[in-house]
Amino acid sequence: MSEVVIRAENLGKRYTLGQTRERYTTLRDVIVKQASSLKRSLMGDRRVAPPQNEEFWALRDVSFEVRHGDVVGIIGRNGAGKSTLLKILSRITEPTTGRVMIQGRVASLLEVGTGFHPELTGRENIFLNGAILGMSKAEIRRKFDEIVAFAEVERFLDTPVKRFSSGMYVRLAFAVAAHLEPEILVVDEVLAVGDASFQKKCLGKMQDVAQREGRTVLFVSHNMAAVQTLCNSGLLLESGNLLVHQGIKETIDRYSKLNSEVKFFSPKNVGNRFLEINIQDEYGTNLSVVGVNRKAYLNFKLWIENNRDINVGFTLYNQTDIPLLSSCVSDTLEEIPMGLSELRLELPVDLLTTGEYRVEGAIWDHFKVYDQNDYLATFRMERNSLIEARGISYRGILAFSGKWEFRKPC
Repeated sequence: MSEVVIRAENLGKRYTLGQTRERYTTLRDVIVKQASSLKRSLMGDRRVAPPQNEEFWALRDVSFEVRHGDVVGIIGRNGAGKSTLLKILSRITEPTTGRVMIQGRVASLLEVGTGFHPELTGRENIFLNGAILGMSKAEIRRKFDEIVAFAEVERFLDTPVKRFSSGMYVRLAFAVAAHLEPEILVVDEVLAVGDASFQKKCLGKMQDVAQREGRTVLFVSHNMAAVQTLCNSGLLLESGNLLVHQGIKETIDRYSKLNSEVKFFSPKNVGNRFLEINIQDEYGTNLSVVGVNRKAYLNFKLWIENNRDINVGFTLYNQTDIPLLSSCVSDTLEEIPMGLSELRLELPVDLLTTGEYRVEGAIWDHFKVYDQNDYLATFRMERNSLIEARGISYRGILAFSGKWEFRKPC
């Protein structure tokens, strides 16, 4: 069994909301304070009470171990504590409680262009950023050509990075971090800035780092397809707590179930809201499993307060978060009635392969999104077809049950 390279014990990180930290006093601070004091004296005793500081735990009692060579996907909804955990592991911030023990050199890519000086050129920033990450000057020189080739910024190498696009920033930042040859590579979801081909290139590099070089990778992403492809285990965080630390498939499955536990609004809430959504058969019975020979309908229950230019739509995703199809009400209906109403749409289940699916829905108009939820409903598709009964699965994302017929050759 490989050795433990990261051990976190009862990690917690507490922030104080509304807290102002004064490390030194400037002339501006003195003038503002005196002006505020004068204003209060002119207004008599009508003073505004200072805001109450509120404690917020970004992480609480998180414990886990990561072994040498593991590729760990850290997933969870926004605000779950993923980035805070990475900052602690990267020694950017200290935990409030608990401790973390790390063996080996850590390279972190948490924000686009971290450690870059905008006035310096790309060439100069490679040396600067490499030094910040712990590379020697000789090591940077030896890998300089590889870094530049990977980042694909040869033409702009002697241009100040303040003129770089965000995509060029992330190319260069990732290239430097990836060629550090760290024992542990920590990557937050900065790859979403790059284009599709560069994302694929980065994932390939991380696979090389993990599989061929046997290094440890911690990868935060909302792209479940990338997480499932790259990682062999996962951490699921929710509201600062560690819910799951298992294999990547089990972690993603628990994440999908967690996001399907939606708390809907009641009609007492003003605005345009989803109240309920179900997958149903033609008789109105709720379905959790759908078959290819049985009709299935997506059923929305809505509360619409203002129906002017209101539209409702959905996107269907498979279990690796690939969008398969979408539709909106304006394709068929001109107006949605106000108040409590229901909308129904038959799903093309004959196109779906066996697996887990989720629905993302939204209510919007020309100016704003009123209600949006990533996991309004989930269901499992089971084709039970002859080809699958023989142990052969459909290839591709969608299946097509077309009508085949024999014809005599001409």
